[in-house]
Amino acid sequence: MSSEDRFRRVYASNFEALLAYASRRVEQPADAADVVAETFLVAWRRSAGLPGDDEIRLWLYGVARRVLANHHRSGIRRERLGERLRQCLTAVPTADPGSEVPQRLAVQAALRRLNDTDREMLLLTVWEGLQPREAAEVVGVSPTAARTRLSRARARLRELIGDGPDAPGHVLDVLAVPVPKEGR
Repeated sequence: MSSEDRFRRVYASNFEALLAYASRRVEQPADAADVVAETFLVAWRRSAGLPGDDEIRLWLYGVARRVLANHHRSGIRRERLGERLRQCLTAVPTADPGSEVPQRLAVQAALRRLNDTDREMLLLTVWEGLQPREAAEVVGVSPTAARTRLSRARARLRELIGDGPDAPGHVLDVLAVPVPKEGR
C-alpha cells in the first residue's frame, strides 16, 4: 500500500474521533476544524514515517494536543494584544470623523485651486512637516523662492477658505500651523 493510500485510510478512520476531541477543547467549531486540519497536515508531511496502525491514533492525539496548545497560546496572545489595543484606543480622544468631512472637503477644494508648486509647498511643510528649505530641495527651487511661494500659498488658501474661526471650511490646525524656524 502506498503512503498516500495509507494516509487516506488513516484520515478516514480517525477524522471523526479527532474532530470530537478538538471540539471538546475549543469554544468555536471552526477552531476545532482548524485543529484537525493542522493535525492531518502534520500527518501528511510525515506520511512516510507514520507509526504503525496500532499506534497511529495515539500519535494523532499527541499531535492534536500540541496543535491545541499552540492554538490556546495564540488565543491568549490575541486577547492580550486586543486588551492593549483597547486601552490605547480608550486613552486617545476620538472625534466623530463625519464632523470633519465638510472642512476636509473645503480644504481639498481650495488646495486644488492653487497652482501645483504652491500646493506642493503647503503640503510638504504642513502635512509632511518639512522645513521650507527642505521643501525647496524637494520641489527644486531656491530656499528664498520656497519661502516666498509658501507665504503666497498660505495667503491664497486663506482667501479661498477664510481665516476666521467662523468661516466655512475653516480648519484651525491647517491655517494656524506655526511656521517652523530655520537657520538661513
